[in-house]
Amino acid sequence: MANTPQSKKRARQNDRRKVINSARRSRIRTFLRKVEEAIASGDKDAAVAALRTAQPELMRGVTKGVLHKNTASRKMSRLSARVKAIA
Repeated sequence: MANTPQSKKRARQNDRRKVINSARRSRIRTFLRKVEEAIASGDKDAAVAALRTAQPELMRGVTKGVLHKNTASRKMSRLSARVKAIA
């Protein structure tokens, strides 16, 4: 348990950030799931649209420190390759 005033404050800040970060991570997952569903349905237009909306959301996660840059880039690359492969 935190004892000093500084460590108590850090614990409070960490609790607040955890809520914000988990919400942001959940939001990113939702956007990625929409792309996955569009790919699974085989609708290229919907998949492209979903990918376009997911891309800035992923990058926002990077700038906010929720995701690593390479992780977001890898996800974008793999998703875009799958969208492109839809006949």
